[in-house]
This record gives sequence, C-alpha cells and structure tokens, in this order.
Amino acid sequence: MEATAAGPRRIMITGGAGFIGSELAHQAVRRGLVVEVVDNLVNGRREYLADILGDRCHLTVADVRDPGIDDVMAGCDVVYHLACLCVRHSIHSPFENHDVNATGTMRMLEAARAAQVGRFVYTSSAEVYGSACSGPVPEEGEMAPTNPYAAAKLGAESYVRAFNVCYGLPTVVLRLFNTFGPREHHEGDCGEVIPKFLLRALAGQPLVVFGDGTQTRDFNFVEDTARAILEAGLEPRAVGRVMNIGSGRETSINALAHAVIDVVGDPRVEIVHDDPRPADIARMCANGARARDVLGYAPEVTLTEGLRRLKDWYLAEGVTVDALLTEECVHNWVGEELMATAAQRVSVA
Repeated sequence: MEATAAGPRRIMITGGAGFIGSELAHQAVRRGLVVEVVDNLVNGRREYLADILGDRCHLTVADVRDPGIDDVMAGCDVVYHLACLCVRHSIHSPFENHDVNATGTMRMLEAARAAQVGRFVYTSSAEVYGSACSGPVPEEGEMAPTNPYAAAKLGAESYVRAFNVCYGLPTVVLRLFNTFGPREHHEGDCGEVIPKFLLRALAGQPLVVFGDGTQTRDFNFVEDTARAILEAGLEPRAVGRVMNIGSGRETSINALAHAVIDVVGDPRVEIVHDDPRPADIARMCANGARARDVLGYAPEVTLTEGLRRLKDWYLAEGVTVDALLTEECVHNWVGEELMATAAQRVSVA
C-alpha cells in the first residue's frame, strides 16, 4: 500500500506515541502513508513523533475508550491497534487492565466496523501462550495465560476473530514476542528487562534477575517488529490470520545479563538474584514460519547489535543514566513500590 496517484493512503495507529507505535509511525511515513496517531500520552510521548508531525502525521490525544476517536478513524484504510496497558500493570490493577485491553479493543472493533475500514490489525502478545510455551511455539499451540494481562489479550483476540467471522471485518492478529530497542520503557510498571539491565550496567549497578535466571525469552528488535506489523496491514493474504512475530531465538535471562555486561564493557557489574516474579513464564520462543510465509518476514537485527544500538541511543539522549534510573521501579508489579518510586522522582526533581 504505497502512495498512489490519487494521494497517500491513510492509516490509524492507536498507541502510536509509544515504544513500538512510534517506530511503526516512522516506518509508515517513510512508506508514503498518512498516519493518524491516537494516544492518551500516559505511556506514550509526543516527542517520539516530533520529527514527523505535520501534514503526513497527526496526533490526537485521546483514550481508545473515548467516543471521539470515531471521527479520527473516518477515512482510514487500516487501523493498527497497539494501545494497551502492560503485564505488570495487570498484576496490581487487573480491572483497569481488562477495561483497556479487552473492552477497549471491542470498542475499537465496533468503531472500525461502523467506519468500514479495510483492515484491522491487532497486536496481541506471546503472553497468551503462558505456561504452555515449552519451545518454539506455533500459533496453534495451547493457550494458558498466567496473568490478567495475558487473559485480557486472549479475550481481545477472540473479539477480533469474532468480528472477522460474524461481521466480515478484515482483521489480523499478531502475537508479539519481547520487543526491545530505542524508546523502550525502563520506568514504572512498563519497565522492561533490557532497558533496566542496560541502564543499571551503564551506572555500574547490579543487574537484578528474578528467580534463577534460566527462564527464556525471544527478544526482537523494534525495527523488525514494526516492519512486520506494517506489512500485516498491507499484505492481502494476512486477513483472517494469527501470526507470531519474534526472532525465533531463545535467550535465558542469565545469558541476557552477560550479553548486556559485554556490550557495556564493564566486567565489574554484578548479577544478583531476587525472588521470582509472580506467575512468571519459564520459556518463550516464537515459531515464525507463518509470518515468514505470509508476510515474507525475517528478523534482521541480532540481539547483540540491538543492544549496541539501544546503548548508543541512551548515550545520545542527553539525559544522565542516574536521572533515568530514578524512574526505575525494581519490583514494578507492586503498587506500593510504584507509588514510592513516583514520590522519589518528584523529590529528586
């Protein structure tokens, strides 16, 4: 779906000022598309879109549950629905997490049906496999959610498929594995392991591994993930499909910690172990055959190269590592610790 003689095509990205969404918006603009971003800026940031805002990219500050986004959706050919609340948030606030991730998705689907959009791409999560993920998992694998976020994502997937079958809305479901890279969250309950490890290593602080560190994840660089998402809205054969988006490489958290230390180049950085996180998953790795066959997708950036790029991005941002670490919450699924960390940030500021 490139720009045509009649003018560029228009897409909508919910959560488009966030980590993955902003990368998707940049790639879409480079492809000649007009991008309507909807983001409530709770986790997203306007500055992530600053260099593309204008005639080709517009930002509407709104929640996906707001009726007003119907007007933004009007005339859009494809809706990419990325807006959500994260895994750790669901542990301390399960009802709100469900309201945004499941009910909010149904709200978006009904708006898309009314607007007769040409494609609705939903970004789900590999978390839906839960404890059933025992190796490179295919899309037909067992679903065994272990936390409220995963349950809400699986529920939303069911609505997406139901709107496809019942109403004929052209939909695609993408199960994203662990995406990392520039603009990834290190702060609050959105903080992820790679930026937390990297910032701690740069500051010479210990890397905190929960449990014994043998649990594995499939880490995929954000440029690769966004490229697959964009293509899912353009490739006709994607309609009605569910596809895993990952690297196909399985990395233990212990191995990740050592890889981060190697990239930072400070062997004095220690690795410490803490109690396991609640309902943590033992293994996670994508079988990406379907995305390869349907989308022609293959990851291009290795874990080591991606870590180097993220390190360079932090060092070029002009904010000290120590300042960024004031926003980190170690046990970021615990509501009381999150509030204490927020209070600390205010006092430091």
